Amino acid sequence: MSETVFTYASPALKFGSGASAEIAFDLGRHDVRRVLLVTDPGVAATGHPGRIAEQLRAAGLDVTVYDRVRVEPTDASIEEAVAAARGAGPFDAVVAVGGGSSIDTAKAVNLLTTNDGELSDYLNAPVGEGRAPARPLLPLVAVPTTTGTGSEATAICVLDVLALRLKSGISHPWLRPTLAVVDPDLTATQPPMVTAAAGMDVLCHALESYTARWYADFDAKAPEQRVPYCGANPIADLWSEKALSLLAGSLRTAVREGDQDSARPAREQMAMAATFAGLGFGNAGVHIPHACAYPIAGRVRSFRPAGYPDDEPIVPHGMAVSLTAPAAFGFTFEASPERHLRAAALLDPAATTSDADTLPRVLRALMGDIGFPSGLAEVGYLEADVEDLVDGTLRQTRLLATAPREPAAEDLAGILRASMENW
Repeated sequence: MSETVFTYASPALKFGSGASAEIAFDLGRHDVRRVLLVTDPGVAATGHPGRIAEQLRAAGLDVTVYDRVRVEPTDASIEEAVAAARGAGPFDAVVAVGGGSSIDTAKAVNLLTTNDGELSDYLNAPVGEGRAPARPLLPLVAVPTTTGTGSEATAICVLDVLALRLKSGISHPWLRPTLAVVDPDLTATQPPMVTAAAGMDVLCHALESYTARWYADFDAKAPEQRVPYCGANPIADLWSEKALSLLAGSLRTAVREGDQDSARPAREQMAMAATFAGLGFGNAGVHIPHACAYPIAGRVRSFRPAGYPDDEPIVPHGMAVSLTAPAAFGFTFEASPERHLRAAALLDPAATTSDADTLPRVLRALMGDIGFPSGLAEVGYLEADVEDLVDGTLRQTRLLATAPREPAAEDLAGILRASMENW
């Protein structure tokens, strides 16, 4: 029997210049006295987390700041944050200020300071046990400082599992932030490559959710068995389409002009696109590019992109996702040609062809314009790595289940080989 029900959920949202100055007021609507503020060293250096902490203290709240979040968090870095929070707690609320790394770390801290067990108990199967939380979580306010991850809108936490050298995550509706506070002024200090990578993450969120398997094509589930990723559906489509149209007019400008006043409208559009895409994919789901991205990020050898901490190699999440996107969407084209062509037209109205390479061509042109690596080879991968990357991708069963066309191992190998050089 086919599914007849789709679900939709979102956090409360506050958007606009200066919104981050109102968090004390927002927490005042809850019975909050002690607050844990979670951020990373780079964001802390901008002064935004310190300002927010002082505003909360001025309102009479007791604030503890944890500023050791790792960019692209790992199981080890999250366990360190959880141990610190357990030692300093208990708390009544959590505020995350930063990119997806800070917000995802805060989600895990919130989960593991309110529920029994360890991180591995809650990681998605087959990597972890896939346990659901038994007790409600604390109010979580997510304040993004990058125009990218959409984590402020989703019920998902993503991290590197070091022993397995791949990314995995935790997915449960209770992880979704209580409130998303999106203040575009906080994104002005993003380096160009961070803006580019975060923007391509937004783009893939929107494209993957828009082209995901339709919700009614899944088997029917009992209410307690439904997951946050329910497949493409009419409501998620609206958010994804709008995110694509916003990105089309803003991503190149935001990367090129950065913190200049002339880029302010583009930064606002990017911030809105990130949240809109999060509201789309946080319900519909993502598929092949994100599944490929997890081992690509987890098995990095020596690549160090500009604008990111250079203390260790890293393939930023948005970069890892989008490097395989042209080939992946060429593969999925036959499942829904009209959606792929509609997405291409939203990104580039001049894209008038109607073949399987239309959307990939649009993506390759955009990636080249924003200074992206040309493919997996440029970030350090070889043809000899493909088998290992396929193995890591096949472990992402939750994501691959949402693909509109089921990929076999040889299909994934073809996508990865084609992505060694996109141009």
